[in-house]
Amino acid sequence: MIVKDEFLSKLRRYFGLNLYEVKIWSALLSRGVSTAGELSDIANVPRSRSYDVLESLEKKGFVVMKLGKPIKYIAVEPSEVLERVKKNVQKDAKDRMERLEDLKNTDIIQELNSLHKQGVELIEPSDLSGSLRGRHNLYNHIELTIRDAEEDVLIMTTSQGLVRKVEGLKPTFEKLKKRGVRIRIAAPLSKETQQAAKELTGIAEVRDTKMNARFTIVDGKEIIFMVMNDTDVHPTYDVGIWVNTPFFASAMSQLFDLAWKEMKPAISAPAKK
Repeated sequence: MIVKDEFLSKLRRYFGLNLYEVKIWSALLSRGVSTAGELSDIANVPRSRSYDVLESLEKKGFVVMKLGKPIKYIAVEPSEVLERVKKNVQKDAKDRMERLEDLKNTDIIQELNSLHKQGVELIEPSDLSGSLRGRHNLYNHIELTIRDAEEDVLIMTTSQGLVRKVEGLKPTFEKLKKRGVRIRIAAPLSKETQQAAKELTGIAEVRDTKMNARFTIVDGKEIIFMVMNDTDVHPTYDVGIWVNTPFFASAMSQLFDLAWKEMKPAISAPAKK
């Protein structure tokens, strides 16, 4: 049996199998019904391993063992295998989520928090900074940073940046609003951003600006700023800098406040806290 390595690689990636498993499975699919020895020869897999591999495939729902002597194996229809794999992935993800959720109530998290607190106390202020590559990582860190905001969150972004933040950060904004955190967002507004701005009514204050900048300031202490224009760079190559610096962040907050007074509200602004 000749099966291209590229095809085997795809099977491994999509179905979560190892090399011997995809070789045995594809060999069985080509035969329909076969013995372990025959499959070993066809797939070029050591005979001593073929029984273990078939047992693994049986547990995963890819094959069915046919009773009798010699023992034979029947290939399950690929479309049915796909459904079984999907169910297993969902179950595994659910189980893992439950285990991680249960972790919150264990001593492990307390010990980890204790280790982190001790480590932070030893960090020099100059070490509280880092670069972030890729828009997905950028937004993850923005969410992580603003989640602990106590007083205010200031955001200067682009038109598309406003749309992205509504799509990705709105639930976090809502939680912050309930805690009394003031959220102000400045962005170039247009017909394309009208709906995004409207969705933030009662959650954040949105105003129109002609400035072309991308940064987020939290409580006048931390700042995340993007160094590239989002219209000129692919999301995977977007780059940002995070700095925990009250001196610089506070100065930027003051400049934001001055510019904010001259900006026109997008819609009727929500009441301030």
